[in-house]
Amino acid sequence: MGTVALVALGAAPAGAQQSVKIGFVSTFSGPTAVIGNDMRNSFELALDHLGRKMAGKPVEVIYEDDQQKPEVGVQKSQKLVESDKVDFVIGYIWSNVLLASLKPVVDSQTFLISANAGPSQIAGEQCSPFFFSTSWQNDQTPQAMGTYMTQKGVKTAFLIGPNYAAGKDMLTGVRTTFKGQVIGEELTKWPDQLDFSTELSKVRAAKPEAVFVFYPGAAGVQFLTQYAQSGLKGQIPLYTAFTIDAITLPLQKDLALGVPGAQEWVNDLPNDANKKFVADFRAKHKNYPSFYGAQSYDAANFVNSAVIAVNGDLSKKDAMRAEMRKANYASVRGPYKYGNNQFPIQNFYLQDVVKDAEGNFTLKTVTTIVKDSQDQFHGQCPMK
Repeated sequence: MGTVALVALGAAPAGAQQSVKIGFVSTFSGPTAVIGNDMRNSFELALDHLGRKMAGKPVEVIYEDDQQKPEVGVQKSQKLVESDKVDFVIGYIWSNVLLASLKPVVDSQTFLISANAGPSQIAGEQCSPFFFSTSWQNDQTPQAMGTYMTQKGVKTAFLIGPNYAAGKDMLTGVRTTFKGQVIGEELTKWPDQLDFSTELSKVRAAKPEAVFVFYPGAAGVQFLTQYAQSGLKGQIPLYTAFTIDAITLPLQKDLALGVPGAQEWVNDLPNDANKKFVADFRAKHKNYPSFYGAQSYDAANFVNSAVIAVNGDLSKKDAMRAEMRKANYASVRGPYKYGNNQFPIQNFYLQDVVKDAEGNFTLKTVTTIVKDSQDQFHGQCPMK
């Protein structure tokens, strides 16, 4: 009897499974765990808003710590696909971790949704029908800042960032839209270099009109501190992408004032989904959510739209993909579209640092820099 029962269970259609299984890969240990925790908190809030069900099925999430290491990230991703048999893998802060983890996930025909990292390779020749982004392609945000620097009439700039996949993409992004002259560029050791005195000496010697910097997390706090200590803050304007956010701002405080950034989401965007997300996040966690969190919150609602479209029958992958390509959900950034490579076509905003009514440092939208920005690598993606 037992054998027959097992065979009968094994013969059940894939769509008849009882839960929606999601693997979430991010960094939950070490100095950058603060980012992973913000992503998890936002993802959990989205699940709460969904009643922790999708198409009537309970949602099961398995969180895995990549320790910010590509070799660990790929192991955890393989485990989720092969052992846990998840339906979706979501997360990924770091481009090098995502690049290492991509193949085993998409080769298994499991949907991978990046809630942050957007390496150029995946937007181009490594694009996959099983990969979607709820963030951006890495170059897009610095491209918006390069456009803004040009609008401001900046003639010469010095670029600084970390020497890994995203750091290179960031500096390339600025170069493609900045019409002035780049008179210096430094790529620093990642992730363990936190002393930038050598680079700042080179900036002082080069005398640029502006400095563009990309350092996420703790490195961004260190860089702003040393930029001010060196006396450069009052002399050479600083422009940035991803260096100032809701996670780093409570540590950067006054150091971040007057340093503009670009982003596809800001906490004050005036759509209903965003107002609910920000208000409920603040009520629960007593601080502002970050863009990492916004993209993770979106990822949950994005997946929910696909599950609902197939009435919970997760074997219907083509139908799920067709729905996902419509971006048919209430994104906290407002409506956007998907390009052929399944990266967003979206607006980018200029953000500035202000104090709210309670005296907390936060970010506000100043203006729209670029409307309907599409990444420059989509033409290299063979998908139509």
